[in-house]
Amino acid sequence: MDKIFQGLNNKQGEAVRAIRGPVLVISGPGSGKTRCLTHRIAYLISQGVKPSEIIAITFTNKAAGEMRERIQKLLGAVSARPTIGTFHSVCLRILRKEISVLGYGNGFSILDDSDQLGIIKKIMVNLEIDPKRFHPRAILSKISRLKTNLIPPEDFEPKDFFSKIVAKAYTNYQTELKKINGLDFDDLIVLTVRIFKKYPNTLEKYQNAWRYVLVDEYQDTSHDQYTLVTLLAQKHRNIFAIGDDAQSIYAFRDADIKNILNFQKDYPDAKIIFLEQNYRSTKNIITAAQHVISNNQNQIPKELWTENNKGEKILIREALNEKDEASFIIDTIEGLTTQGYRINDCAVLYRTHAQSRAIEEALIARGFPYQIVGGIKFYERKEIKDILAYLRVITNPSDIVSFERIYNIPPRGIGPSTLQKIITAEGSNLISATGILAKEMKGTRQGVGLEQLYKLLKDFHSKKSRKLSEFIQYIVRRVGYEDYLLNTFKKSGSSDSVEDRIENLKELLTVAKKHDSLKNGKGIEKFLEEIALLQDSDPPSLKASEGHSKLKDTGNRVVLMTAHSSKGLEFPIVFIAGMEEGLFPHSRSLIDPKELEEERRLCYVAVTRAKEKLIVSYARYRHIFGLTEYNLPSRFIGEMPSNILDVKTSIGNFYSDEDDIIQY
Repeated sequence: MDKIFQGLNNKQGEAVRAIRGPVLVISGPGSGKTRCLTHRIAYLISQGVKPSEIIAITFTNKAAGEMRERIQKLLGAVSARPTIGTFHSVCLRILRKEISVLGYGNGFSILDDSDQLGIIKKIMVNLEIDPKRFHPRAILSKISRLKTNLIPPEDFEPKDFFSKIVAKAYTNYQTELKKINGLDFDDLIVLTVRIFKKYPNTLEKYQNAWRYVLVDEYQDTSHDQYTLVTLLAQKHRNIFAIGDDAQSIYAFRDADIKNILNFQKDYPDAKIIFLEQNYRSTKNIITAAQHVISNNQNQIPKELWTENNKGEKILIREALNEKDEASFIIDTIEGLTTQGYRINDCAVLYRTHAQSRAIEEALIARGFPYQIVGGIKFYERKEIKDILAYLRVITNPSDIVSFERIYNIPPRGIGPSTLQKIITAEGSNLISATGILAKEMKGTRQGVGLEQLYKLLKDFHSKKSRKLSEFIQYIVRRVGYEDYLLNTFKKSGSSDSVEDRIENLKELLTVAKKHDSLKNGKGIEKFLEEIALLQDSDPPSLKASEGHSKLKDTGNRVVLMTAHSSKGLEFPIVFIAGMEEGLFPHSRSLIDPKELEEERRLCYVAVTRAKEKLIVSYARYRHIFGLTEYNLPSRFIGEMPSNILDVKTSIGNFYSDEDDIIQY
């Protein structure tokens, strides 16, 4: 018990002890949210609650993993552990057991973004929808939004021409998914909710199994996630929601701030606890953040405070243009290195990806290594997707999307018309259909290719019980995939590309080895599930800059990212670039009060990433999106108290300390 409460402040301790009934914890930035959540789980178990009766739901695999590690340290060796996972992983677990009531097989595949897009494109061809008028991704995005709002095809009432197009595509899309026994990511939550609503006994089974429901980052929940959690907690009402409405910045991902703002309406007897002590930032940084967010009307009032030192004033820098701004940032970083800081202590945040260009160019010119959010995610690379598609077909022979990807990779002389004959054959087993068609077309070039493919897939199917890493190596070798890469990419003259792709395949083996101990093909299933969940819930990886001979220190890099990507992170020194009206806040928000409040919350998040120093810059004019923009300084600067700001403006190369030069 002493270990559980060691290091907790009074409010954290209160939240940990409140284990009965609905509880909402408003946890400000740097206030120990994860500590509070994990210690509460440990306390529940110490009070006699069975670990199996506890479920904690979060948004990323990283957060779930961190929670598991912390709980293990608190509890030590215990025979059972609580369920901790993302919304998607929890729903996947439920659907593997329950989905048959909806007419799907338990061995369903999970389609990624490009697979979904491929199905939509095919449907558009069949429905004669012009992709030049209606972008496939726009249709898919609308379908995703409908699913998030729990609106099935039969309940969607289109009100304009585009919606009518979407309605047709949506119906066909769901039919196609069911035909191939496949789900997209939205379906994982949507179908779980559908089962719970349609089959009360199934819902009650999980309500009784998980009597204590904890939800991390509650402000980021969408309608379908909110509905799922509400259903699970409905019977026992032991719901513990923790988050911060002031950090709700994902409306574009369908996060609904009303879910946290209306918690007391949903649960009138709820206990509300505020974690307002910040352990991360200096007093000046906290004061700036508090003054900015206080201008929002729709919020749960709170007052951040800290026992940290006052710290330096916040530097506000006016630059002439984006190049001047970038030079200032690099000059400042270089100066900080003479004060004992490393360059990876510095993060440069901006509102849009386009702003990184000038900063990158300045970093490269000065020989500074950097990391930037971007590039192709590992599991979206062609060579990885090809091998994963082989695994999916072996485990789910009805998976048309994956079959279409690999039927002619490497080339086997099988064309699209032959593929259609396989797909339209009787029965859903594409491997069997390939074998039947191979016999029918014996003696033809296509027949030879079909026979090769059939024998290959049958061979793989017979060997799928091998250790997963060995099995993947076998697939790569048996298919001749490395030769295929060499033959394909040599034509483009890019030998480096081939080496990189082969290294990516080797890295895939590193991931696969974690599942080598699972037998009878279970390793493949878990491996594919883990990858599918990683692709959706985790933020994009940081990609290091490459190919620059002037890099000073390859192990020490400046971090560049959007303000959105910075949530959950912290750095000793934070630069916020481009703090201008029309950029931050974004021009889209200037006519919509709700969007403007979200921009202010985003600024609040960006400011509170800084631990020791916060440096804000804006330009008099900026070349961006192909235009030259002349913008006023951001209103968010004007909302910070002038007594904690150190304002420096520029005229040419002259810097002055005259606060009144900036007009708000």
